[in-house]
Amino acid sequence: MNRTYVDLRSDTVTKPGPAMRAAMANADVGDDVYGEDPTVRALEDRVAELFGHSFALFAPTGVMANQIAIRLGVRPGGELVLDADAHIVAHEDAAAAWHGGIQTRTTLSPRGLLDPADLARLIRVGNPYTVGTDLVAVEQTHNRGGGSVYPLDRLVAIRDLVHGSGLRLHCDGARIWNAHAATGTPLRAYGELFDTLSVCLSKGLGAPAGSVVLLPAEYEADARRMRHRMGGGLRQAGILAAGGLYALDHHIERLVEDHERARELYTLLTDAGLTVTEPETNIVLVELGATGPDTAEVVARCHAERVSVSAFGPRLLRLVTHLDVDAAGCARAAAAIVRAAKD
Repeated sequence: MNRTYVDLRSDTVTKPGPAMRAAMANADVGDDVYGEDPTVRALEDRVAELFGHSFALFAPTGVMANQIAIRLGVRPGGELVLDADAHIVAHEDAAAAWHGGIQTRTTLSPRGLLDPADLARLIRVGNPYTVGTDLVAVEQTHNRGGGSVYPLDRLVAIRDLVHGSGLRLHCDGARIWNAHAATGTPLRAYGELFDTLSVCLSKGLGAPAGSVVLLPAEYEADARRMRHRMGGGLRQAGILAAGGLYALDHHIERLVEDHERARELYTLLTDAGLTVTEPETNIVLVELGATGPDTAEVVARCHAERVSVSAFGPRLLRLVTHLDVDAAGCARAAAAIVRAAKD
């Protein structure tokens, strides 16, 4: 029996390969709190250029990158509007409320993708009795939506609505690389739509850590202070930034392979009779039937076969393909999931 471990819990479980490790070991470094790490600066300049923004700031985590952006866009006591299943409200430990005193106003959207007409009804003008909206956020791709991709024309419509209302628009673009790979939309075409944008290096791109937040250049001093205030003032961070630079050079184009693996999982699982959301990118959602083992039991059974998947709800599984899982691994995982899901 093949006992190779297959980990489909997330694309964050990827490990840097020998070439990325070599790039990190040989990185030219300095003290980034003083703005003196040349590799961090190179990464920030590279990401800013890719998305057509004037300023980019390296952050150790995606949560910190998002929080820097939204706290610069929403005053304490102000309002952030976004989808109810967005990562910012579902997976960031209420950081916006805890750290920033920010109120969130949400709506459930099909596969997490806001509709401009629904959004128009959510945006509020403040008065002595009502909190006004300061910022709208979208997520590209949408994690809990199963890696769903906003069509470019919908993002344009949202941008026009938000800016026409005198508000700012943020994008949690942790997996925007996957949207780019799936649709061919240039990164700059995405970047020009948003006032602020966060992108992750440690998911599909396979770097060991790090995100980048893109902001108007006039926010630089405030953004650096915010990062430092949240404990994100790293020193010789070029060791991490070098992994990100390597990922940008080598791992963007190969994301289509992860999407192909997700399609293979979808086909194998649907052919076996399971209910599966058709993937657009690298995330596969599996709905378990009303009877039979729940997700906790399925996760445990899969783990016993050296296959790891995520429980995303009482009867919902999430599988995420990435550079450390090949076609054979996906086939073995699918077989284990089918066995585990049976009564």
